[in-house]
Amino acid sequence: MACTLCPRSCGADRASRPGFCGLGEEMLIARIAPHLWEEPPVSGRNGTGAVFFSGCTLRCVYCQNAEISHHNAGRVFSPRELSDALKRLADLGVHTISLITATPFIPRILDTLELWRPPLPLVWNTSGYETVETLRMLDGVIDVYLPDLKHFSSRAGRLCAGAPDYFEYASAALQEMCRQTGPAVYGEDGIMRRGVLVRHLILPGFTAESMKLLTWIRDTLPDGTPVSLMRQYTPCNDVSVPGLDRKVSEKEYRRVRDHMLALELPGFLQEPDSADVDFIPVFNRESSFV
Repeated sequence: MACTLCPRSCGADRASRPGFCGLGEEMLIARIAPHLWEEPPVSGRNGTGAVFFSGCTLRCVYCQNAEISHHNAGRVFSPRELSDALKRLADLGVHTISLITATPFIPRILDTLELWRPPLPLVWNTSGYETVETLRMLDGVIDVYLPDLKHFSSRAGRLCAGAPDYFEYASAALQEMCRQTGPAVYGEDGIMRRGVLVRHLILPGFTAESMKLLTWIRDTLPDGTPVSLMRQYTPCNDVSVPGLDRKVSEKEYRRVRDHMLALELPGFLQEPDSADVDFIPVFNRESSFV
């Protein structure tokens, strides 16, 4: 079947040859383990049960997880094997289950959830580069969407992610996510039960992009949609784009932060010590799987 799961719409029959993402039909997973460093409504005190799928539909030049996103490190899991791993995660006391960059494997994930659905909020952790048609396959399945909103202009999308149409698709995708979940709903423990939490990573030299994206969120998404403003950018993957070879300056961070506060967007501000390679998960080791 010709693959049209992501905006690339490459049309590959992934049963016989890889798609743009470099992946076949079988689920390829790099890490399944508790993860403590997501936003508080997702991680809480015990962490989220994070399933890092291999491959990606973007080609971000600065990707901190290039080992899995660009080079597809990982091992094959059947729906039954993933179902068993999700049970082990739930038994560890995590607050949520996070499916990370999972778009190429939606049919297999749906098969997995037919076998066993965790009694925890299911989080769809995504780059935001999704089609509305594919997201509708997840309507009623996913409880919480955790999308990135990366780039506003076609120039930035092309230069940084190899996707000049990034904002065209991401903006429609985020509106569909909000339609599916409705307003954010939290439990007494502060964990998000339903809703959309938008993440934006500030990039050095791109603060004007950040401010346009935050304004778009305020003007377009439902009131009260929370935003996580991230300052964790660390040069990775031998990035060669001019300006992206350094961390975000304090002046750049304050400019974007102050804009978010002026817009009165609810959400989270990341601590400065998050911009460190120590916060990057280790992949492709046996200890990476529960």
